[in-house]
Amino acid sequence: MNGPKKDNTHVVNTYNEWDPLEEIIVGTVEGALIPPWDVIMEASLHGKELWDFYKKHGGTPWPPEMIEAAGKNVDEFVNILEAEGVTVRRPVPCDFTKSYNTPDFEIKSGCYALMPRDVLLVIGDMIIEAPMAWRSRYHEHHAFKDLCKEYFHGGAQWISAPRPQLGSKTYVEGYEAPREGEPMRTILTEFEPLFDAADVIKCGRDVFIARSSCCNGFGIEWLRRQLGTEYRVHEVEVYDTHPMHIDATFYPLAPGKLLINPERVYNVPEIFKKNGWDILTCPTPVMPKSQPMYNCSSWISMNVVMLDEERVIVSREEHTLINAFKEWGFKPIPCNFYDFEAIGGGFHCASVDIRRRGELNSYF
Repeated sequence: MNGPKKDNTHVVNTYNEWDPLEEIIVGTVEGALIPPWDVIMEASLHGKELWDFYKKHGGTPWPPEMIEAAGKNVDEFVNILEAEGVTVRRPVPCDFTKSYNTPDFEIKSGCYALMPRDVLLVIGDMIIEAPMAWRSRYHEHHAFKDLCKEYFHGGAQWISAPRPQLGSKTYVEGYEAPREGEPMRTILTEFEPLFDAADVIKCGRDVFIARSSCCNGFGIEWLRRQLGTEYRVHEVEVYDTHPMHIDATFYPLAPGKLLINPERVYNVPEIFKKNGWDILTCPTPVMPKSQPMYNCSSWISMNVVMLDEERVIVSREEHTLINAFKEWGFKPIPCNFYDFEAIGGGFHCASVDIRRRGELNSYF
């Protein structure tokens, strides 16, 4: 693999979560469907009442009032980014209503283009299309193809991880999610390499990744070899009964500052302790239990976006976290986002940074 380019004039350039943000892709609620029920969802989603909801409504549009409310949140997020001088790009709306099949599976429909962070892993000047473990997200890359082509013509590297088969051998037969206190386990076998881009978080030459029901050891090893000697890929030990993605669990916010989810991270990697990083424990979310949440937990509160080492976009309602950020020396920018979180994820999920003004460095 060619080494990453250090010239910051490149159209794609991002090595961490905090260099000054210049360009970002933000997802769209247009055409969003309720994901169709499939074998992997029991392992990813908390609560049997959610399983019943997806079994009944999967493959149909989200109610118009929910889409409208989520869209207003996204518009506010985009307006804040643009007001702070960030170029915002959007995916092409796609028709996700079509069913499709491969030699190994068939599925009722696709889902949405809500969360580009899950789909595209951007490291240095390289865009990697993630293999993804949900069958309903198999073609989600299509919403971002035009942007990837444009970035490629502008000089970026653009590759795709091996396209998965997602047949019966990919998933553990008879899987049951662990109960609280039982050892963590996931639904994925090691039959083929799998990860969502949101299972990965960047910290300069060090890249951190966690196994989940979207990411297996085979996927971690594929990424390690693909990135080569320029990067050190570390597997983070996390605990979750329904593990999915790292960015509401483990988040290097700025040099020397690591935000962790106290319910999911029991052992902070020694590399942070040895190098004197501040370990910031995320406060308990204030989201009320009455808030409908279909894809994630209230810990989505820590799923923020850094504009630079100080400015951080955070959910307006999470006043406890906002106060904590101020105490930690950050400058929080509040934005309404509960309605988007109900059907999608947080700010980090809803976006993927394309260009930050910085170079490849080691922070350890």
